[in-house]
Parts: sequence; structure tokens; C-alpha cells
Amino acid sequence: MKTTKQDLNNKSKEDRHPIHWAPLRGIPLERRLQTTAEAELDPEQNYLLGYHPHGIISMGAFANFATEATGFSKLFPGIKPSLLTLAQNFRIPIYRDLILALGMASVSRTSCENILSSDPGRSIVIVIGGAAESLNARPGFSDLVLKKRLGFIRIAIRHGSPLVPVFSFGENDLYDQLENDENSKLFMIQKKFQSIVGWALPLFHARGIFNYDIGIVPFRHQIATVVGKPIPVPVLEDGQTEPTQEQLLAVQDLYIKELQRIYDKYKDTYAIDPRPISKKQALLMHTDSDNTTHKSNASNVINSKASRAGRSPGRVLLNMPGKFASPMQLMKFG
Repeated sequence: MKTTKQDLNNKSKEDRHPIHWAPLRGIPLERRLQTTAEAELDPEQNYLLGYHPHGIISMGAFANFATEATGFSKLFPGIKPSLLTLAQNFRIPIYRDLILALGMASVSRTSCENILSSDPGRSIVIVIGGAAESLNARPGFSDLVLKKRLGFIRIAIRHGSPLVPVFSFGENDLYDQLENDENSKLFMIQKKFQSIVGWALPLFHARGIFNYDIGIVPFRHQIATVVGKPIPVPVLEDGQTEPTQEQLLAVQDLYIKELQRIYDKYKDTYAIDPRPISKKQALLMHTDSDNTTHKSNASNVINSKASRAGRSPGRVLLNMPGKFASPMQLMKFG
């Protein structure tokens, strides 16, 4: 008997953990989530999905791949994703039980290979930028740590798993953090802390319950996630156990181009932030405008010089009067 999409959808539901079916419909978080699937994923294949950007807490990754808030099993019948996180997180009491209940797993190489070698449809989701990228997360910018990330490509090639780039517009707009230019003492302290414990420590803030300037409640901002088209990986030759450096770089180039294509296609729709601008943010925009030429078209992204606000050169700002956006640029990598 031929397997239908409904059969695969039902199978996906059975395989997911009970907590995935918590009553998320109707709550404010769910109403601010939107996911677009650019292509179908073969339920007989295992995939490696790369999520960008990290943001402060990767809320879009949790919502899309660790819950059914956006109806993942309906978008991709037969695909069973495991969102991966640092192994250290499984040593924290209570939190460990929560992420296990969400079907999450360690991002270690052994864990990745075990999942990709298991049943058809089992796939992994890795937040590629990791802790280093979280220190760059702030409204209006998407500084991606990607150029030096080759490990996920190596694993995908070893297992013949196509790569699927995922970009979430709005992820970086949920929280702001204290200015931490790469030459600042704060940034050096944060990097030292990360090297010791493995976690980053962004000093973030957003809004309060009754104000929009300070607090830990996320800004009211939509997260629009686009799941791109699968990128096939080269097949290893007989006797070849590891991909060559040339193969890794070739696939990385394709991956970056696909990620850029996703951004360029959807930026005019999702890269505009309609939330109110605080006095601090308005001052920040005014400071940046000293070094830029304003454009009224949302497709125009300009390079911003190092501004008095302390941002490092090479970042980009979409100049929309009264609005922030999340332009992505692939010129600056950690």
C-alpha cells in the first residue's frame, strides 16, 4: 500500500514527544510565529538543517523544531527533527529534563552521527553560529559566524545528508544587549568566560510588562522562519572516509549562496520591524545616520562605517526612517 502524506503526518505525530503537543495555539508567542517551507523534504532521507541567526536564546529554533507551534509535522511529513544543544546543558537539573522532553540532543559529533545513521526521516537541527554569534545579536543586525564553521558540513558529507539552510527574520530583534564592541573590555570578559565554561554571557535586555525600554520580556516582534531548499552533498569515493578540504569549501560556498538567496528573496517582506522605537534606539539610529546615506527602499542595504555608537566596521544598517530591520551580510565572520 502506498504511503500518503497523511500517513507520514500521523507517523510524525506519534514519534514526537508528548510535550510537543502542549496547547500553544492562541497564546501570544504562537501568533508571532510564521514558517515558510520552500521545498518538500523526502521522508526517506536524513537532513542536517542549519539555523541562523543564533540570537540571544534561539527562540525561533525552539518554537519551530522542538514544539509543534508552527505545525512542523504538517509542513514536512515524515521528518523527525532533533534540535541540538551544548552537552553542558544536560548537566543542569530540571532544565535537562525539559530539553530531553522536547526531544533535544547533544551537538557532539557522536550524537550527530548516531541520529543521522538511524531511521529514515531522522534529522538534526544545529544553530550554526553558536555561543560566539549570540554576542553579536542585537536589533538591526545579523552578524553571522559561519566562515570558520566546517564541522557540520563534514558530518553531512560523511552521512550523505543534504544540508538545509534556515533563516529566521526577527530572531535578533527580540532582545537588545549592552554595547560590546570587539575591542571593548566587556567583550574580552565575555569571550574569556565563554572559553572557560563553554557558554556565552550576553548582557541582554528588552522590555518590561508596563514599559518598552527595560526588562527581560522579549520585544513584540514576529519571527518569520524560512526553511530553504536542500543542498545535495558530494558522495565519498570508495575508501574515502573523510571529505577533502576542497569538498568542504565547495559545499560551504553553495550553502552561503543559498542562505544569501533566502535573505534577498524575503527581506522586503520580513526585515522590517514595526515596533515602537525607544529614545535610546532613536539616538542610536541618529548616530548611525551620520555615516550613511538614507534610502527609502527596503531593498537597499548600505555599509556603515565604525560609528560613535561603538559598532565595528563592516556591519550593515537598513536605513528606514523610524524602523529597524535585520539585514544580513556575509562579509564579516568570526
